[in-house]
Amino acid sequence: MNARELPLTKLRGVSEARAKLFAKLGAESVYELVLITPRDYEDRTEVKSVSSLTDGESVCVSVVAGEPRLSRTQTGLTLVKLRAADDTGVIDFAFFNQPYVRDNIKAGGEYVFFGKAEVSGTSVRMTNPVYEKRGEADTGDKTRRVVPVYRLTAGLSQYNARSAARQALDLLGDVPDILPQAIRAKYKLCDARFAYENIHFPPDFIKLAIAGRRLLFAEMLTVALASRSLKRGRGDAPGRVLDVSALPEFYAALPFAPTAGQTGAIDDAARDCVSGRVMTRLVQGDVGSGKTVVAMALCFASARSGSQAAFMAPTELLASQHFDTFTKILGPLGVRVLRLTGSLTAKKRAEARAAIASGECDVVVGTHAIISDGVEFRDLALVVTDEQHRFGVGQRANLSAKGGSPHALVMSATPIPRTLSLILFGDLDVSTIRELPPGRLPVKTFVYSEAKRGRLYESVRKLAGEGRQIYFICPAVEESENPDSGLKPAVKYARELAETVFPELAVGLVHGAMKPKDKDAAMRRFVSGETDVLVATTVVEVGVDVPNAALIVIENADRFGLSQLHQLRGRVGRGGHASFCVLFGGSGGEAAKERLQTLCSTNDGFEIAEADLLQRGPGDFFGTRQHGLSADRLAVTDPALVEEVGAAADELLADDPKLKKPEHNGLRDAVAAMMRGVAAN
Repeated sequence: MNARELPLTKLRGVSEARAKLFAKLGAESVYELVLITPRDYEDRTEVKSVSSLTDGESVCVSVVAGEPRLSRTQTGLTLVKLRAADDTGVIDFAFFNQPYVRDNIKAGGEYVFFGKAEVSGTSVRMTNPVYEKRGEADTGDKTRRVVPVYRLTAGLSQYNARSAARQALDLLGDVPDILPQAIRAKYKLCDARFAYENIHFPPDFIKLAIAGRRLLFAEMLTVALASRSLKRGRGDAPGRVLDVSALPEFYAALPFAPTAGQTGAIDDAARDCVSGRVMTRLVQGDVGSGKTVVAMALCFASARSGSQAAFMAPTELLASQHFDTFTKILGPLGVRVLRLTGSLTAKKRAEARAAIASGECDVVVGTHAIISDGVEFRDLALVVTDEQHRFGVGQRANLSAKGGSPHALVMSATPIPRTLSLILFGDLDVSTIRELPPGRLPVKTFVYSEAKRGRLYESVRKLAGEGRQIYFICPAVEESENPDSGLKPAVKYARELAETVFPELAVGLVHGAMKPKDKDAAMRRFVSGETDVLVATTVVEVGVDVPNAALIVIENADRFGLSQLHQLRGRVGRGGHASFCVLFGGSGGEAAKERLQTLCSTNDGFEIAEADLLQRGPGDFFGTRQHGLSADRLAVTDPALVEEVGAAADELLADDPKLKKPEHNGLRDAVAAMMRGVAAN
């Protein structure tokens, strides 16, 4: 059997049941497990003296152990207490529910411990640290090294993930390399084996950065080639000419005056739609800049031309909100708007498909259900995708295929630095809306420490008393298996707020693990005002419009990128009243708090996007955090990398437009897989 096809059960300690847990993370083979890289890293390289420890820091200490003593707590837990010392001071260790520690640690032996220091006056202690005897060979998850931290699912531990990754690398041997030697040499990139070895188990941060740079380069190059290939495939494909002469009628129907940025983007798209060539245009604008108006204008032009338009949103809730807006504005103009989402009953779905096929509707607003099998348009002239970064080139191509080269308008509320947009959206012309509609007030943003939490809760009660609503955003759904992670779990926190902190308020909960109908119901209760406080994960990141929401509190804000925080902040400030964003910095330290101050100083999403690219690297823009790569630790902060990727893509396609040369087989397969994979999700 090919090593790439080996099942995970070939690994020691991976049963059929555990293999199913890894499959939830996207790994069903030894090779796929290697591709799932760590989400973060713990720096266990520094060994400090006891006297130099500061409260809250996670660090190694090398000490001589005293005699371990075993006892039980009042609740029945076993407790091993250990006192140890170096030349500078004494430190106490406590191990709960680890009775074997008493036998493992010998009095007089020298050990290295890693954990979070608790310093109070002259007292220094650590609770449940990891440890190893000084001089023992490292196993990869103990001390004096950079230790990988993986995404997990219930039933898997970091030990399980590290052990499996180590075995997978050893069993796999050589890792297939999609980058040809010429590219690696020109751009000074390591080979795939070195990259994956050092992304999983780096001996230091220098090798981690080398590995991360290479993997990000390969990922960005694949995206760049896919988007360029899409553009080349279209070429100068002839496009139908739409009737844009009635746009003044559309403007007159709007209940507000459009901004110059909105009319400029509409003009750009209108010129495309009368040029005789297929339009492929990206409209990017900051949170709340009014990109939907551009989409409605083009859908109106399509309808006036006797053709159909499709508008695809990433979630059911957003699709429903857009359907209501389109119906309100375009309905009185004689445009027939239809909604198509996965939650419709079989009967309603069949009726919608029949109406689309017969041409009884002019505009279809929906989710990815629009591109499902069985949906056939009578005459599709325009496709619009909202929140473009949620779809990608594969789904872009899939939706366009529904209508025989229709015009394509894509929208993104995540401002993309110009250099990066050339990679992500190389097949698109770009229009940018920079100003916000009149009346949108800037959101005042603050970074809070835990000492101010009581004051925050008082502010919540005050705002709720004034009839306003509040979001609390958590980075995790359930409690972590690591009690020291410090991550605020949404489920537990919602219960705490409802039962203890705000018993007088209606507290709701929404997260990605909920059933779609339950999630939608929870959001609708908040939108309607039935819920005062909504505890949520990042499922509310984009598009949700609740004008009455005046405060958003983001827990563990150091775990998010600046652009994502800016998107979350955009959930408030959508009405006419003053709005606020409070960021709790978590355990990221002073550097993280300093990074968060960027959000306090500006509400300009473009400025924030540039800062994000410089501070965190391009990984966030490519979704690599969800696959594992941590741009924080990879130290890929040079925008020149993006320029190099663009140059490499252009060189490759100039030399081999269809990537048919043998040395380009890996890249060709990766591009094809990306197009198929994104379209299937």
